[in-house]
Amino acid sequence: MYTLGFLINPIAGMGGKVGLKGTDNVLDEAVKRGALPLANLRASETLERIKTVIDKYHSDFPVKWLTCSGEMGEDCLKKYGFSCEVVHHCKKVTTADDTKRACKAFLKRNVDLIVFCGGDGTARDIYDVVGDKTPILGVPSGVKMHSGVFCVNPEAASEVIFAFTEKTLSIGEAEIMDLDEEKYRKGEWSIKLHGIAKTLSEGNYIQSAKAIIRGPSEEEIKDEIADHIKEEMEKDTLYILGSGGTLKTIGEKLEIDKTLLGIDAVFNGKLIAKDVNEKELLSLLSKYRKAKLILSPIGAQGFILGRGNLQLSSDVIKRIGIENIIIVATPSKLHNTPFLRVDTGDPSLDKEFAEKKYLTVLIGYHITALRKIAVPV
Repeated sequence: MYTLGFLINPIAGMGGKVGLKGTDNVLDEAVKRGALPLANLRASETLERIKTVIDKYHSDFPVKWLTCSGEMGEDCLKKYGFSCEVVHHCKKVTTADDTKRACKAFLKRNVDLIVFCGGDGTARDIYDVVGDKTPILGVPSGVKMHSGVFCVNPEAASEVIFAFTEKTLSIGEAEIMDLDEEKYRKGEWSIKLHGIAKTLSEGNYIQSAKAIIRGPSEEEIKDEIADHIKEEMEKDTLYILGSGGTLKTIGEKLEIDKTLLGIDAVFNGKLIAKDVNEKELLSLLSKYRKAKLILSPIGAQGFILGRGNLQLSSDVIKRIGIENIIIVATPSKLHNTPFLRVDTGDPSLDKEFAEKKYLTVLIGYHITALRKIAVPV
């Protein structure tokens, strides 16, 4: 019998779709903008998948769940018929202190694994208590997930948990990354290593930590990519520009004030919307008949959707169309990124990506490469 600690950060991810680039210290503003809880939905997807497999195959699932009261875990576990023991009672409005108290309780009970639903902030809070004493596994539910303890999506998390109970996985190490959200919202990139945690070793279902790739003549190659994009831009087409250094270079080539870490919109060479959220994107897409989306993958992880750009929701992507997505990356970044990944939160849309098998990536002036897309379904 395995003992698993299970906790949900109920507010994780709420700042993403409304364009706040995180929820730390801005929960009230996120709520004002109409943000909805994400973490419990992601937790539900994980537990529902586990329950479905158990019911369908009568699988043995030798797990005792320890959790927090209410929406921090208990409600979700009971919803899917899992018995659990509450080891931390939280108030209606939860804080990082609840996460830390829960982890202290988990350690006292010698749990074999801590499963959490949240983002990098939650991972950091857990690590501050747990250190390298107990392995931790994240169900991606935040805005920023640059640490190496997260599964690629909720379905993958369920597979990893099953594999753990079947003793087919070893324990490894992963980086806990700390991104300064205040600087992030201002368009500054400030990320550092917070610590090294224990996690489960599985290369297909668990992402690596974000890598910041630097290669020879990197800026020149970005400039070539930007030249190509500028030349190929079609008239009367809405272009939605994702985040990152390569997209920033494209903005400079277009002579617009492109945000480094936000989502911006261009029409006929003019910046018409800056640092937009999901609602604003949907409004733009209702006005413009034709649209294209330009994205660059996260280095090493390979995510083009679902990490740091939750404004690009499944509804937004469906309006644009997968066929209208343009992916750009320098050769050095692509060399260190074996797969492209998506985690849209919509299994049917993720499946559409998976069925394509390969996506074309622009890596220079009129130079493209194919990269396999890995979407556990």
